[in-house]
Amino acid sequence: MSTGSMITLGLIVVFIIYLIAIYNNLVAFRNKFKNGFANIDNQLQLRYDLIPNLIETAKAYMSHEKETLTRVIEARNKASAVSKEAALHPDDAVAMKNLAAAETALSGSMLQFFALTESYPDIKANQTMEKLMEELSTTENKVAFSRQRYNDDVMQYNTYREQFPNFIIANNAGFKEAALFEIENEEYKKPVKVDFNN
Repeated sequence: MSTGSMITLGLIVVFIIYLIAIYNNLVAFRNKFKNGFANIDNQLQLRYDLIPNLIETAKAYMSHEKETLTRVIEARNKASAVSKEAALHPDDAVAMKNLAAAETALSGSMLQFFALTESYPDIKANQTMEKLMEELSTTENKVAFSRQRYNDDVMQYNTYREQFPNFIIANNAGFKEAALFEIENEEYKKPVKVDFNN
Protein backbone atom coordinates (compact mmCIF):
# COMPACT_ATOMS: atom_id res chain seq x y z
CA MET A 1 0.00 0.00 0.00
CA SER A 2 1.42 3.34 -1.02
CA THR A 3 1.86 6.33 1.28
CA GLY A 4 -0.85 8.27 -0.56
CA SER A 5 -3.33 5.41 -0.10
CA MET A 6 -2.52 5.20 3.60
CA ILE A 7 -3.03 8.96 4.02
CA THR A 8 -6.34 8.77 2.16
CA LEU A 9 -7.46 5.81 4.27
CA GLY A 10 -6.37 7.65 7.43
CA LEU A 11 -8.37 10.76 6.40
CA ILE A 12 -11.46 8.62 5.71
CA VAL A 13 -11.17 6.97 9.14
CA VAL A 14 -10.78 10.38 10.85
CA PHE A 15 -13.78 11.72 8.92
CA ILE A 16 -15.93 8.72 9.93
CA ILE A 17 -14.88 9.13 13.58
CA TYR A 18 -15.78 12.82 13.34
CA LEU A 19 -19.27 11.98 11.97
CA ILE A 20 -19.78 9.39 14.72
CA ALA A 21 -18.80 11.99 17.34
CA ILE A 22 -21.36 14.46 15.94
CA TYR A 23 -24.07 11.79 16.00
CA ASN A 24 -23.20 10.77 19.57
CA ASN A 25 -23.28 14.40 20.72
CA LEU A 26 -26.71 14.87 19.16
CA VAL A 27 -27.95 11.80 21.04
CA ALA A 28 -26.43 13.07 24.31
CA PHE A 29 -27.96 16.57 23.96
CA ARG A 30 -31.37 15.13 23.01
CA ASN A 31 -31.32 12.78 26.02
CA LYS A 32 -30.33 15.67 28.27
CA PHE A 33 -33.34 17.79 27.32
CA LYS A 34 -35.64 14.75 27.52
CA ASN A 35 -34.40 14.15 31.05
CA GLY A 36 -35.00 17.83 31.77
CA PHE A 37 -38.60 17.42 30.68
CA ALA A 38 -38.96 14.36 32.92
CA ASN A 39 -38.06 16.62 35.86
CA ILE A 40 -40.73 19.13 34.79
CA ASP A 41 -43.24 16.32 34.39
CA ASN A 42 -42.62 15.12 37.96
CA GLN A 43 -43.22 18.62 39.34
CA LEU A 44 -46.30 19.14 37.18
CA GLN A 45 -47.76 15.85 38.37
CA LEU A 46 -47.24 16.91 41.98
CA ARG A 47 -49.02 20.18 41.21
CA TYR A 48 -51.87 18.37 39.45
CA ASP A 49 -52.25 16.17 42.53
CA LEU A 50 -52.37 19.18 44.88
CA ILE A 51 -55.01 21.16 43.00
CA PRO A 52 -58.00 18.83 43.68
CA ASN A 53 -57.17 18.85 47.41
CA LEU A 54 -56.98 22.62 47.33
CA ILE A 55 -60.32 22.91 45.54
CA GLU A 56 -61.97 20.37 47.85
CA THR A 57 -60.82 22.33 50.89
CA ALA A 58 -62.06 25.59 49.36
CA LYS A 59 -65.48 24.14 48.48
CA ALA A 60 -66.56 24.30 52.09
CA TYR A 61 -66.03 28.06 52.11
CA MET A 62 -66.84 28.92 48.51
CA SER A 63 -69.97 26.87 47.82
CA HIS A 64 -71.52 29.55 45.58
CA GLU A 65 -68.32 29.86 43.48
CA LYS A 66 -68.83 26.47 41.81
CA GLU A 67 -68.21 27.81 38.31
CA THR A 68 -64.69 29.00 39.18
CA LEU A 69 -63.91 25.81 41.10
CA THR A 70 -65.15 23.70 38.17
CA ARG A 71 -63.05 25.70 35.69
CA VAL A 72 -59.93 25.07 37.80
CA ILE A 73 -60.56 21.33 37.90
CA GLU A 74 -61.33 21.18 34.17
CA ALA A 75 -58.15 23.14 33.35
CA ARG A 76 -56.17 20.88 35.69
CA ASN A 77 -57.56 17.72 34.05
CA LYS A 78 -56.80 18.99 30.55
CA ALA A 79 -53.27 20.06 31.51
CA SER A 80 -52.66 16.70 33.17
CA ALA A 81 -53.79 14.81 30.05
CA VAL A 82 -51.72 17.01 27.73
CA SER A 83 -48.72 16.65 30.05
CA LYS A 84 -48.89 12.87 29.75
CA GLU A 85 -48.79 13.17 25.96
CA ALA A 86 -45.86 15.61 26.12
CA ALA A 87 -44.02 13.28 28.50
CA LEU A 88 -44.18 10.55 25.85
CA HIS A 89 -42.81 12.91 23.17
CA PRO A 90 -40.84 15.81 24.69
CA ASP A 91 -39.09 16.22 21.34
CA ASP A 92 -42.41 16.87 19.58
CA ALA A 93 -42.90 20.62 19.07
CA VAL A 94 -46.69 20.27 18.75
CA ALA A 95 -46.94 18.35 22.05
CA MET A 96 -44.87 21.03 23.79
CA LYS A 97 -46.98 23.82 22.30
CA ASN A 98 -50.16 22.06 23.45
CA LEU A 99 -48.71 21.68 26.94
CA ALA A 100 -47.76 25.35 27.09
CA ALA A 101 -51.31 26.32 26.06
CA ALA A 102 -52.88 23.97 28.64
CA GLU A 103 -50.55 25.29 31.34
CA THR A 104 -51.43 28.87 30.38
CA ALA A 105 -55.14 28.06 30.77
CA LEU A 106 -54.52 26.33 34.11
CA SER A 107 -52.48 29.26 35.40
CA GLY A 108 -55.26 31.64 34.39
CA SER A 109 -57.92 29.66 36.22
CA MET A 110 -55.66 29.35 39.28
CA LEU A 111 -55.15 33.13 39.30
CA GLN A 112 -58.94 33.60 39.27
CA PHE A 113 -59.24 31.11 42.10
CA PHE A 114 -56.61 32.87 44.20
CA ALA A 115 -58.26 36.23 43.55
CA LEU A 116 -61.54 34.81 44.85
CA THR A 117 -59.93 33.34 47.96
CA GLU A 118 -58.96 36.89 48.98
CA SER A 119 -62.67 37.52 49.61
CA TYR A 120 -62.90 34.65 52.09
CA PRO A 121 -60.93 35.28 55.30
CA ASP A 122 -61.99 31.89 56.70
CA ILE A 123 -60.06 30.16 53.93
CA LYS A 124 -56.91 31.98 54.93
CA ALA A 125 -57.37 30.81 58.51
CA ASN A 126 -57.74 27.15 57.50
CA GLN A 127 -54.50 25.30 58.29
CA THR A 128 -55.08 22.61 55.67
CA MET A 129 -55.59 25.28 53.02
CA GLU A 130 -52.51 27.15 54.21
CA LYS A 131 -50.40 24.00 54.03
CA LEU A 132 -51.69 23.12 50.54
CA MET A 133 -51.09 26.66 49.28
CA GLU A 134 -47.56 26.63 50.66
CA GLU A 135 -46.86 23.28 49.03
CA LEU A 136 -48.33 24.53 45.75
CA SER A 137 -46.18 27.65 45.88
CA THR A 138 -43.05 25.57 46.47
CA THR A 139 -44.02 23.27 43.60
CA GLU A 140 -44.62 26.25 41.29
CA ASN A 141 -41.10 27.49 42.03
CA LYS A 142 -39.69 24.04 41.25
CA VAL A 143 -41.66 23.94 37.99
CA ALA A 144 -40.27 27.35 37.00
CA PHE A 145 -36.71 26.25 37.80
CA SER A 146 -37.12 22.95 35.94
CA ARG A 147 -38.67 24.72 32.95
CA GLN A 148 -35.72 27.12 32.77
CA ARG A 149 -33.25 24.24 32.91
CA TYR A 150 -35.20 22.33 30.25
CA ASN A 151 -35.24 25.40 27.99
CA ASP A 152 -31.48 25.80 28.46
CA ASP A 153 -30.97 22.15 27.48
CA VAL A 154 -33.24 22.57 24.44
CA MET A 155 -31.33 25.68 23.40
CA GLN A 156 -28.02 23.83 23.67
CA TYR A 157 -29.40 20.90 21.64
CA ASN A 158 -30.94 23.13 18.96
CA THR A 159 -27.77 25.23 18.66
CA TYR A 160 -25.58 22.15 18.27
CA ARG A 161 -28.08 20.62 15.83
CA GLU A 162 -28.09 23.71 13.61
CA GLN A 163 -24.31 24.13 13.37
CA PHE A 164 -22.41 23.13 10.25
CA PRO A 165 -21.86 20.23 9.45
CA ASN A 166 -24.00 18.92 12.34
CA PHE A 167 -27.27 19.90 10.67
CA ILE A 168 -26.52 17.56 7.75
CA ILE A 169 -26.26 14.58 10.08
CA ALA A 170 -29.17 15.79 12.25
CA ASN A 171 -31.52 16.15 9.29
CA ASN A 172 -30.56 12.80 7.78
CA ALA A 173 -30.70 10.93 11.10
CA GLY A 174 -34.09 12.31 12.24
CA PHE A 175 -32.97 14.75 14.92
CA LYS A 176 -35.83 17.25 14.84
CA GLU A 177 -35.73 20.73 16.30
CA ALA A 178 -36.97 20.71 19.90
CA ALA A 179 -39.49 23.25 21.18
CA LEU A 180 -39.02 25.43 24.22
CA PHE A 181 -41.57 25.15 27.03
CA GLU A 182 -42.84 28.70 27.21
CA ILE A 183 -45.91 29.99 29.00
CA GLU A 184 -47.66 32.36 26.60
CA ASN A 185 -49.17 34.98 28.93
CA GLU A 186 -46.56 37.10 30.74
CA GLU A 187 -48.76 37.33 33.86
CA TYR A 188 -48.95 33.54 34.09
CA LYS A 189 -45.18 33.13 33.90
CA LYS A 190 -44.88 34.48 37.42
CA PRO A 191 -44.95 31.78 40.10
CA VAL A 192 -48.12 31.60 42.15
CA LYS A 193 -47.78 33.93 45.09
CA VAL A 194 -49.42 32.65 48.23
CA ASP A 195 -49.72 35.01 51.19
CA PHE A 196 -51.74 34.18 54.27
CA ASN A 197 -50.30 37.03 56.32
CA ASN A 198 -52.72 39.63 54.98
